Amino acid sequence: MTELTIALDAMGGDQGPDIVVTALARALSSFPRVHFILVGDEAKLNTLLQQHPQIQKSARVSLQKSTQVVAMTDKPSAVVRAKPDSSMRVALDLVHNGSAQACVSAGNTGALMAMAYLTLKTLPGVMRPALVASLPQQNGSQGLLLDLGANPSCDAETLCQFGIMGSVMAQHINAVKKPRVALLNMGTEEMKGNDIVRHAALLLKASPHVEYIGFVEGSDLFSGKADVIVCDGFTGNIALKSCEGLAELLYANLKQSFSGHTMSKWLVKLLFKRYRKSWDWLNPDQYNGASLLGLRGVVMKSHGNASANAYFSAIQHAIREAEVSLPEQIHDRIEAALLELR
Repeated sequence: MTELTIALDAMGGDQGPDIVVTALARALSSFPRVHFILVGDEAKLNTLLQQHPQIQKSARVSLQKSTQVVAMTDKPSAVVRAKPDSSMRVALDLVHNGSAQACVSAGNTGALMAMAYLTLKTLPGVMRPALVASLPQQNGSQGLLLDLGANPSCDAETLCQFGIMGSVMAQHINAVKKPRVALLNMGTEEMKGNDIVRHAALLLKASPHVEYIGFVEGSDLFSGKADVIVCDGFTGNIALKSCEGLAELLYANLKQSFSGHTMSKWLVKLLFKRYRKSWDWLNPDQYNGASLLGLRGVVMKSHGNASANAYFSAIQHAIREAEVSLPEQIHDRIEAALLELR
């Protein structure tokens, strides 16, 4: 692997810099050829780093001072103008000027999307960037869902581009030779859905750059029927958060069912030990990290309340995308698609 540099927005998110520094300590040992730039309040970061001597001593970590912080409640439009020296903006600037190949932030999603769009711009030919995340599948693989909120409404051409970008990501990140692309709809029949979705289906079906398989329903998100599922950001955001809410409900009920009883606790430990591989596959931490596709650089959005383990997963995903030069791969495929339309 060629040497890479990843910029970390240390001040973003609900947990602050503590989890970022803890995740960085793990990333240093896991990726011996990757350099990291920790962006944020210098005094706070130096205090935290005293608890992590392996980071302080490492020649692969540098600090980049920033004087402002983007709050989770800040309005994106106001942040762009009022906080040019925020840790989020400085991390993005490092990608823009080539000092880093990717940035990771757990900060305000709207602000990150607005700043990334302003700082990095979209790839030539890309109409809109899309927020994409991995979903576990029944067959043990990983699927992709996009858009997750960057674009509440989309036209058919934009949805078609999302399908192309998602297909490229599935090939280079998930190692799927011929990714199956589907549109999320209210039914699988061709006459179902609104005009935009039906038009997008025609465009995807006619495109030689995707393996379009038709419509899928919400119940198919984890079925493994498709490697890439495309929808507008309004639909995708609701779908993803509904799944997260259900997962939290199931976990809470399971925890309550087994609490307070010695035999139940013993049974849980036995089951966990026996089926640990299955539990690890379902662990949401490993799926943390939503990528902004279509930009001239790698931008990874970590969940705002992510744990250190989850933030480490976001770093992993960012490294992988930078490693395969994902923006360049998307650019080549989009350019080929546009040439065919001329």
